Amino acid sequence: MNKRLFRWTYLIAAVTALMGCRGTQPPVAQPAIIDYTAPLPEGELALRKIGPDQYPDFAAALSGMNLADLRRAVDHSLEYFERPGSQRGYPYLDISHDRAVASLQAFRRVIDQLPPSGEFNATIAQTFDVYQSVGAPSPDGGGYTGRVLFTGYFTPTYEASMTRGGPYQWPLYKRPADLVSDATGERDGRRATDGSFAPYLTRQQLESGALAGSELVWLTSRWNAYVITVQGSGRLRFPDGKIYEVGYAGTNGYDYTSPGAQMVADGLIPRDQLSFHTLKQYFDTHPEAMDKYLWLNQRTVFFTERPGGPFGALNVPVTPFASIATDKHVYPAGMVAFVSVPIPAGEQPPAAQSTLTTRQFNGFLLDQDRGGAIRSAGRCDIYMGIGDRAEETSGYQLNPGSLYYLAVKAK
Repeated sequence: MNKRLFRWTYLIAAVTALMGCRGTQPPVAQPAIIDYTAPLPEGELALRKIGPDQYPDFAAALSGMNLADLRRAVDHSLEYFERPGSQRGYPYLDISHDRAVASLQAFRRVIDQLPPSGEFNATIAQTFDVYQSVGAPSPDGGGYTGRVLFTGYFTPTYEASMTRGGPYQWPLYKRPADLVSDATGERDGRRATDGSFAPYLTRQQLESGALAGSELVWLTSRWNAYVITVQGSGRLRFPDGKIYEVGYAGTNGYDYTSPGAQMVADGLIPRDQLSFHTLKQYFDTHPEAMDKYLWLNQRTVFFTERPGGPFGALNVPVTPFASIATDKHVYPAGMVAFVSVPIPAGEQPPAAQSTLTTRQFNGFLLDQDRGGAIRSAGRCDIYMGIGDRAEETSGYQLNPGSLYYLAVKAK
């Protein structure tokens, strides 16, 4: 079962702890630094119920709403809630498993019988209770900011072959036969002869040939292969034009480590210019640096053929701009969320984080994915689609915003 869909933004996840909002810093007084990656205290959840006077303008989502995609995403969440495993994580605050299902059904009715824009906010307020994310902690130690840092992820499409040869020299690996999960089912590794549980081979060991003979496919670029092991899924185009979809089949059991954070610390990339694109550009011109920096991230993913995806951690497909990934420990899986955040608009200048053009995105999305590097109330990842355009958009997505969830009013 696919436990989570990783994404390239984890390359920079550790660096977001160093950032507040992007922009020009004042010459003397520095703004307080918000640590978006700070975990909540053990047992604390990310949402709090708010009053109608604090509700956002839900009707702002109507102008850009793709009803077909949104309906599809809701149906995928309802499919998830039919499985016994969905009981885990509920009740969440005052939301029972049954109420979570009823919330999805009620939201489906709202979008099927879409009220006029002038009545939309009232319909939401009459039908649902609204819960807001507490967001990242206040830098002054006084509670929470209500601000969430939104990154993006995508499904890459890369050239590949079932056999090694010519430009096809960089493998993705099948799940090893001796890879097992621990008692919680949340971490993969292997059993030693004394019965102890430990992580599997590191990324460096795998790239050095320790699993030779277990390759699933071969790619034309080391960077592309690395990106897919961070994303956890991909679409591969074979020489005959056939598209081969690969998906998550387990990990080697290590936690994610950010190569980008170390490259910033080493002065190779300015902190305010760190992105997917600047990392790729650096490695294009300094391929010899990949051993040092990519091997810092010992974590990797194993793959299997997985048509019909990409799939998120709930083992249902994720939908562009209708699915998000959050911390599974503090947010309720499968439910309807509302997001308000700036996102990249149009073509972006390369390696120019300070000159990004953005547009405001307001939309309803389903919480359908989880990520090993998202471990806080202050982080959320928007699924942005497949291919080059999605790669471009998600590659520059790094903005704070607000996150809300809807639960049908209890009867």
